[in-house]
Amino acid sequence: MQAQAKPAANRPDVPPQFPGGAQALNDFFQKQVKYPAAARDKSITGSVVTSFTVGVDGRVSNPAVTTSLSPECDAEALRVLAQMPAWQPATRKGQPVAVQVRLPVPFGNSTIVEVEQPKGKMKFE
Repeated sequence: MQAQAKPAANRPDVPPQFPGGAQALNDFFQKQVKYPAAARDKSITGSVVTSFTVGVDGRVSNPAVTTSLSPECDAEALRVLAQMPAWQPATRKGQPVAVQVRLPVPFGNSTIVEVEQPKGKMKFE
């Protein structure tokens, strides 16, 4: 992801980062996500798209499901977000700023994680 030459007043110069980067985020999901038995029995795969705020202190708050996969997977995605460590916060002009992040939580065969932020997407594989 590249910083814009003249970002809008509400956009960060530097996006928030999961501690350890993309691989660490995928490892976190592999360790934390428990594929619900009901979803497995119905062969439900895909991602629950979530959104949350990464605050100025890096903490994740206001988690919500923006695109549902199944009630069981949605609940599991929110549970995993609650376990997430603090991120490195986004910055604007060197100062930490809170930003909204969209993050798919993969279930089943889904292995690609894309983090959507106010000024674009960062794709983690």
